[in-house]
Amino acid sequence: MRYGEEEILNFTPAKLELWENPAKGKNYWIKITLPEWMAKCPRSGYPDFATIYLEYIPDQWVVELKALKLYINSFMKRYISHEGAANEIFETLYTRLKPKKMKMRMVFNPRGNVQTTIEIDSQEWEKEIKEGE
Repeated sequence: MRYGEEEILNFTPAKLELWENPAKGKNYWIKITLPEWMAKCPRSGYPDFATIYLEYIPDQWVVELKALKLYINSFMKRYISHEGAANEIFETLYTRLKPKKMKMRMVFNPRGNVQTTIEIDSQEWEKEIKEGE
């Protein structure tokens, strides 16, 4: 096994390294594009591919980019639905980073003449959690 494969295989969300925000108190957007997300369809086992567009206004923390890459790559051998993946990634990042605002969009490559996009916004997400209490 090569070192990159081992890093990805052993990666857990707990290893998602965060750095202190060097510009605390300022409102600025960090926009990250991750064009190579991959996982397996839980029904067929066929590969699913997506581009993730992540945007957030940091508070105390920013995500270290290599750790983010390893986290995203850790999905490649998993069987998970589009909706499950999008919500898991959003919740993990939002819970760990605790940003002022966060938005995420996953645009899945077409397969079988169907193309899916899932968007999650922290303002809507927080509202739904409060309404559910």
